[in-house]
Amino acid sequence: MSKLIEQEYILLILNCEKYKYKADIQKKTWLKQLPSYLTYYHVIGNSNLTTLYEFVEESHILYVNTKDDYLSLPHKSITAFNAVNDTFNYKYILKTDDDQRLNNINFFDMVKQSIEQTEYKTNYGGRIINIDKEHISQYYLIHPELPNNCVIKAIQYCSGRFYYLSKTAVIDLLSKKEDICKEYFEDYAIGLYLDNNLKQTVINVKADMFLSDMLI
Repeated sequence: MSKLIEQEYILLILNCEKYKYKADIQKKTWLKQLPSYLTYYHVIGNSNLTTLYEFVEESHILYVNTKDDYLSLPHKSITAFNAVNDTFNYKYILKTDDDQRLNNINFFDMVKQSIEQTEYKTNYGGRIINIDKEHISQYYLIHPELPNNCVIKAIQYCSGRFYYLSKTAVIDLLSKKEDICKEYFEDYAIGLYLDNNLKQTVINVKADMFLSDMLI
């Protein structure tokens, strides 16, 4: 067994072959200014891989063995978590998307500080979304590839624009990989399957103040 790579914080950015140009924009802008404690990978699906995942260090890409489409985002995410957990000795995984622009590079320092100064260990954080009542998602009106009968349960989860997970939380989620892969919404699936004991101290990160959608 090879020695794990020491890296406290790892940023995973969901991407795909179709939108690699968005990743290139991020690489030419705010990703050049990441603090030294943080490394990143754009996560792309490739169902032709002969392994579960493949890191391409020179281009900061993590290929995972899954389809590279919208419906496969939960599978893509949990497989990427699996890759990080196998490869690194880390504390936290941070997650965002390829269509995000960072408006203040100090954002990651503030996130790290909030994690480390919390009185009780935080395993999960991001912009908190509360689903008060079980309902049928209407998101198929925006993404017609989705079925029109997706049940959304009454839970609390963190928006996919940005969230973080501790190593403890990642290991818990990996034990539920099969269930997560059956879901359609990546961020919702994380909140749905993360053990309630690990959601007792969820830090509300006002990511919308620092991250915004690319206007392209």
